[in-house]
Amino acid sequence: MLPWLFSRKGASGFSWASTADQVTAGVSAAGLTAIVTGASSGIGAETARVLAARGAHVVMAARNLAAAEDVRQAVLAETPAASMEVMELDLSSLASVRKFADDFAARGLPLNILINNAGVMATPFSLSKDGIEMQFATNHVGHFLLTHLLLETMKKTSRESNVEGRIVNVSSEGHRFAYKEGIRFAKLNDEEEYSTIAAYGQSKLANILHANELARRFKEEGVNITANSLHPGSIITNLLRHHSIIDVMSRTLGRLVLKNVQQGAATQCYVALHPGAKGVSGKYWSDSNLYEPSDKAKDAELGKKLWDYTLDLVVA
Repeated sequence: MLPWLFSRKGASGFSWASTADQVTAGVSAAGLTAIVTGASSGIGAETARVLAARGAHVVMAARNLAAAEDVRQAVLAETPAASMEVMELDLSSLASVRKFADDFAARGLPLNILINNAGVMATPFSLSKDGIEMQFATNHVGHFLLTHLLLETMKKTSRESNVEGRIVNVSSEGHRFAYKEGIRFAKLNDEEEYSTIAAYGQSKLANILHANELARRFKEEGVNITANSLHPGSIITNLLRHHSIIDVMSRTLGRLVLKNVQQGAATQCYVALHPGAKGVSGKYWSDSNLYEPSDKAKDAELGKKLWDYTLDLVVA
């Protein structure tokens, strides 16, 4: 049985222990179209399943098409009426992101919900195909470009349907362990000073800053779309595969304090679908409740600088 602290409900009525099914119970996503990145495993797969079970048409964006198709077939076996499709997306490649966006546009589909879920964690130093440090490239830059390319479709959808669009960036409490300056604009690809954990924290800090700057721009433009970020919780997944000792501990002793996948997907499903998140934008969530991020994460000037910096990266 979970300690009472983990079951203690917040203002939303949900807690650390709540599952994605529980936080979306009774909520209809019929008529909505959602994109979930990293939908081939872990909390991405669970998020895709739950959104489809609630009636959304779910586009499963994944690098591993075979694994994503296995997930889709498993969901269909459980929920035959589920509407899901798999599309290829490698977030570490700007060319792949552009191709995904072009292919999605060619389908002529609306877009109500974008869940930027995919990510890598604490990987050894490497550069993406575009010459960008891999964690920053995958966790932030790829999602920034994807969101940028899909924005007009989301704006058009919200305008024509009069339904609020929602963008959800999956960040992490790891954002608190970013480099001391927050974002190392001048040393992004510096291998000598590279720290696996600090680089991960930097990319997760970027996820929050990106969502906050999106929210600011939407408010300024009067756009009916919200943008939020969140910490899914410490979860038993394969993200820690590059740290074997920690990975083994997480899968043994960690089972006493770590969330399972169903609990780990809860907050992003809540923020994407629940009426309790309606109209809330530029906020950070944890355990399906509002939560306070670090001071760096609330630095609006840093967010604007990151926006301009990333835009230069993706249009170069």
